[in-house]
Amino acid sequence: MLPSTQTLSAFKTTQKPFIASSVVEKKPFVAHSAIEINSPRYFYTCAAGGVLACGLTHYLMTPVDLVKCRMQVNKSLYSGVFDGFKRIASAEGIRGLYLGGAPTLLGYSLQGMGKYGFYEYFKSVYGGAVGEEAAAKYKTLLYLSASASAEFIADIMLCPMEALKIKMQTSTTPFATSFLGGIRKISAAEGLNGFYKGLTPLWLRQIPYTMVKFATFEKTVEAIYKNVLSKPKDQYTKTQQLGVTFAAGYFAGIFCAIVSHPADTLVSKLNNVAKAEGESTGAIALRILKDLGFSGVWAGLTPRIFMIGTLTALQWFIYDSFKVQTGLPTTGAVAAPKKE
Repeated sequence: MLPSTQTLSAFKTTQKPFIASSVVEKKPFVAHSAIEINSPRYFYTCAAGGVLACGLTHYLMTPVDLVKCRMQVNKSLYSGVFDGFKRIASAEGIRGLYLGGAPTLLGYSLQGMGKYGFYEYFKSVYGGAVGEEAAAKYKTLLYLSASASAEFIADIMLCPMEALKIKMQTSTTPFATSFLGGIRKISAAEGLNGFYKGLTPLWLRQIPYTMVKFATFEKTVEAIYKNVLSKPKDQYTKTQQLGVTFAAGYFAGIFCAIVSHPADTLVSKLNNVAKAEGESTGAIALRILKDLGFSGVWAGLTPRIFMIGTLTALQWFIYDSFKVQTGLPTTGAVAAPKKE
């Protein structure tokens, strides 16, 4: 039987309407930190955010990176990412999927410190050097130059751990039984050059990657607030602002993966090729590129797009979440339009 009209009317007048708490609009997030923008403390805070953003995300993506690196060295080894996961887990267990995890965590934590901290530093320095008006007019060039300078330094911090990671992940026989064992093995066999012979290809991979990552992210955030959303950034909640951060980060990550992939393949191969007596790193690189051919340098692109897209989005999300927790604004602030 259906309820009568009187019953429905009584229920309607006595019951309060239910509104899901998750959709109730909360107050907009406006930065309230005592940390002065572009002060030394601000740069240290951004560097700390970079440690969390890069170290944690790269460690999380170690299984994808492992399969990608092995496919770059031997493209017929696995039929795809999931085939790689299945075969590694079957042979070595879940622990095997995190081979190279220790140098990944340490190396990319150091890289994140340099990447994000120095990006904000150089953005301030270069902006101050050209003046406020020129910095605003040519802000894309400012993003590109600041990120390139930051990554140049960050890669010097990353390179030794990247060399160890690649050797651990791509050697046909186990390279070392421990992190320190791997360090000692490289040092004994090749000295300091063993840790830095991949630096130039690393710069070729990471500097274009980071330039695209930061410039595309900043411009995408600006475009979302200006063309997609209806209000200035500071009128949105913390959650909404971080949602924009994640979306812009993923979009930027796709472009990053494509731009930097040939150099990434070269880095993976370079750390596993024997160096002939008197042969320079440049000569080895040219030899590898000749052997690979055009199609060879793009091996492993699909898993890398998935890896870098996810990784870049998570990095920006963690970085901005850390900034928000300290009271700082999310990256890519857009000023409200001036009223006539």
